Amino acid sequence: MIAMSSRTVLVGIDEAGYGPILGPLVVSAAAFDVPASAAESCLWEMLKASVSSTRSTRRSKIPILDSKKLFCRSNGLTKLERSVLAVMTAWRGMPPSLHGLSRLVCPDLLVKMGEYPWYRDADPQLPREAEAGGVRLAGSLLRRDLDAHSIGCAGLWSEVLPERHYNRLVNSTQNKAVVLSGLTLRLMQRVADAHPDRELRFSIDKQGAREAYGPLLLRAFEDRRLRVLEEGPEYSAYQLTGGRGCWRVSFSQGGESRHLLVALASLISKYIRELLMECFNTYWSSHVPELKPTAGYYQDGLRFLKDIESHRRRLGIAREWLVRQR
Repeated sequence: MIAMSSRTVLVGIDEAGYGPILGPLVVSAAAFDVPASAAESCLWEMLKASVSSTRSTRRSKIPILDSKKLFCRSNGLTKLERSVLAVMTAWRGMPPSLHGLSRLVCPDLLVKMGEYPWYRDADPQLPREAEAGGVRLAGSLLRRDLDAHSIGCAGLWSEVLPERHYNRLVNSTQNKAVVLSGLTLRLMQRVADAHPDRELRFSIDKQGAREAYGPLLLRAFEDRRLRVLEEGPEYSAYQLTGGRGCWRVSFSQGGESRHLLVALASLISKYIRELLMECFNTYWSSHVPELKPTAGYYQDGLRFLKDIESHRRRLGIAREWLVRQR
């Protein structure tokens, strides 16, 4: 039996939907439990039999890379969905629907969805576009590859802020960067709660132009002592000790290219956001004939709002339920 002290939980955290004016903000964490001797190893290299860092790959491998490089709206959801659901399959099995996915990674989302007419009754079946048999095959291959290297999937978590929930937090903080940081810190706590006695190594995509994250970490985790390992424009790293387990926390520019788990978190966040945007667009299309769907980004978001304005008023939906601030 392998001793607990000889294991390390590696964690990647990334977001999707920080910039748009429509739709939710999603932040996710992905964690693998690895032998301590492999904590500094490249997971893409270790798992090269089942995963790839490039978009174009042979059918059985799972592309895990920055969601902006893997997903193109004009080409559909297939590649993004296949990667996310294959990892889900290797972890807990393929969820049958959006609600099933939510119960696994963000249970409180189901309560939040109930407050919005475009999410309330929506539960799209999964997969949407990817071929289910291919997803299961890729997931089985990943499961065997993980087992062969004594790696376990230690968990997948997401924090989702639909539109009005996002506005409430932005109004209370007057800063959307603070909202993003808060979701990130909440994910860190959820991971720590799931693995209280383990060494944790968090790799987080850099958030804006911030270089110093120490005060943020100290306020969030008051029972821990902070040591600054490095701070700079592209990379900052910290050690948090005390309590149960030792943490190393790093923030890096382009984290999706440096760490497989940050890339995976990026994919999960993007996939959940795209599923919710599908629900959003389906709802409004049912009320507005020939409405062109939107991804929610600024210019097209303004076009979409103009196209639905009279129907929004007729339905009695306030703008703060629909349009994100800042």
